[in-house]
Amino acid sequence: MDFASVPPERPVLIAGSTASGKTELALSIAEAAGGVIINADALQVYDGWHVLTSRPGPEEEARAPHLLYGHVPFDASYSVGSWLRDVAPHLRPGGPRPIIVGGTGLYFRALTEGLAEIPAIPSDVREEAEATQFETLLAELDRVDPVLASRIDRRNRVRVQRGWEVWRTTGTPLSVWQDATAAPLLPLAGTTPLLMDADADWLAKRISRRFDRMLAHGVLDEAHTNLPRWSHAGGAAKAIGAQELMAHLRGELSLEDVRKATIIATRQYAKRQRTWFRARMTGWRGVAIP
Repeated sequence: MDFASVPPERPVLIAGSTASGKTELALSIAEAAGGVIINADALQVYDGWHVLTSRPGPEEEARAPHLLYGHVPFDASYSVGSWLRDVAPHLRPGGPRPIIVGGTGLYFRALTEGLAEIPAIPSDVREEAEATQFETLLAELDRVDPVLASRIDRRNRVRVQRGWEVWRTTGTPLSVWQDATAAPLLPLAGTTPLLMDADADWLAKRISRRFDRMLAHGVLDEAHTNLPRWSHAGGAAKAIGAQELMAHLRGELSLEDVRKATIIATRQYAKRQRTWFRARMTGWRGVAIP
């Protein structure tokens, strides 16, 4: 990549699927043109999973400053809104140029388009929604929030349930909350937005090699350390491979089964990421790899 085409005064956004080389690109830009690397990956925010989530290691952290990695407790939950509040102080004029890198598309979307400040969903509403048949949720959403129902994938239970929960909790349709979204912290037009465009076969091979490196670099020891607090894990429980590693430590899965399951799940996750990015990040500059 020609780093001369990256204006030194502009924030840089680097999005891409897992294992696509985002961290190395961010480091190269930071070393060539300056800046602080800020995490935009929803799993790398948690402590306890350094190896499993491929957080930058000591050698990488020595090459440039890094922020918002491993700063959330293992047993905590963390939202897009939480990340926006954490990243905001690092976007002020006069500070180091931010190089925001990660694979969580919703973080970038909220950063560049804004986020509606919707109240948290109470546990009793969530439990009621999960116990309700999908067809009932969809019919109710059609009645109370037809605008949202026309915007979302009507086959996606997560999206339908979210709309139903917000209406049930607040009495206001989710579409109204969305339309009242506050101004973005960092409009896309004021950034250099880069999207890693990785070949699927190339990426699949990298994903397999990366998990083998995780095994060599102590991911089993990391899982063993987390085992005593696993029952209290918050968002950290969503790390790909975490469930399988814990099952292995309990004697329920062989290590080879863990390897196969984690690699398959990671490839599926990467495919979903690529689909999401291509559909929603059309204004980003593609970086072809390898």
